[in-house]
Amino acid sequence: MYDVHTDAKVLWEYHHLHQPLKKADAILGFGSHDLHVAERAAELYLAGYGKYIIFTGGLGRITKNIWRKPEAMEFAEVAVKRGVPREKIFTESASTNTGENIRHTKLLLKQKQLSFSDYLVVDKPFKERRIYATLKKQWSDLDFRVTSPQNTYEEYYRYYQQSEQLHVEDFLNILVGDLQRINLYGRNGFQIPQEIPSDVWAAYRRLVDAGFDKQLIPE
Repeated sequence: MYDVHTDAKVLWEYHHLHQPLKKADAILGFGSHDLHVAERAAELYLAGYGKYIIFTGGLGRITKNIWRKPEAMEFAEVAVKRGVPREKIFTESASTNTGENIRHTKLLLKQKQLSFSDYLVVDKPFKERRIYATLKKQWSDLDFRVTSPQNTYEEYYRYYQQSEQLHVEDFLNILVGDLQRINLYGRNGFQIPQEIPSDVWAAYRRLVDAGFDKQLIPE
């Protein structure tokens, strides 16, 4: 019998970069449906890893169906509840995808006359590699390291099992969809190319064949 989890864990591990933490001027949190990202950004701020937090995100393809407030606003509320001073948080809430996140964040920094020398970038565990490759292409002079919520695959799976808004199938579909984007966007120049080992690509193909194709985009 086909074991979905074996292949899903292959993708999960590939998406991680395991970059060591380093203190930075600012923490840049990319918005999504995943509030763990906001919690991780707040945790890093409170531990002294950044002097400010920037949250970027409006309502994307998933959050437009589950939230009324933009992702950045939802994330900011989580961080404030965790103890981050509101005046240390900047938000950008117009973007609807990763490319717009980057463009609108650059505009926010210009409008606020903010200049930070380096960043800790926080995103979902299964988007570490994609956000790294995208920033390297679209914000090439940015000095940054990438991190994510420090949860295991099993913890995330249980989280989606208990979620009232999204489900386990959504989690697995997103894992697969982000792998496709790493491959596709590396080819079309949206991000720097990433090598995808043959075992990772084989796991991806088996998951697609098993029906986890709901987050794929036309190629």
